[in-house]
Amino acid sequence: MPFNHNDHYHRLLLRRLPRDCGAALDVGCGTGRFARRLAGRGIDVRAVDPSEAALTEARAASGETAAGRVPRFEHADVTELELPTGHYDFISCLASIHHMPFGTVSALREALAPGGVLVILGCYREQSPADWAWGLVASLVNAVARLAIGIADVVRRPAPVKAPTRPPTMPLAEVRRQAALLLPGCRIRRLLFWRYLLVFRKDG
Repeated sequence: MPFNHNDHYHRLLLRRLPRDCGAALDVGCGTGRFARRLAGRGIDVRAVDPSEAALTEARAASGETAAGRVPRFEHADVTELELPTGHYDFISCLASIHHMPFGTVSALREALAPGGVLVILGCYREQSPADWAWGLVASLVNAVARLAIGIADVVRRPAPVKAPTRPPTMPLAEVRRQAALLLPGCRIRRLLFWRYLLVFRKDG
């Protein structure tokens, strides 16, 4: 699909970068577009994903940025990694947290440096009338966006590698409940395109 829902929110996520961010972890990096944007800001980026096919494309598309950085792509399942405690200034999960137990956020929380920020662009299972109303609006906006940019993208670019996907199982109400327990003080807001944004800042 030429209109990528995750890419649409890159700027929103980048606005959550802490000042003087030096080290970042991108969880479920896919083909690496967001990891490259982080590296382009001079950040040391570790990007992990369980899909070797997606990482092959990520490495092929990655050259040294203007800031002299290249993401370090790693074939790994983050739930099986021993992450360094208190190390990362910024951790991002773009449409990936629903591929793993939500409790994984506890390990990500511990990997944050003091003052570090965890951002999750998550997917949720539609359950309530509010979900369906937002879904209807998203479907209409999505159709317009695809018509506006889809033909040009299809002409210019070959079909990208698609990382493995799975439907989300947690409704937004359950995400809020678990996040309140595991990430106290986090903020969650619903977004268009069947997404939510969770932002957690570790006390410095």
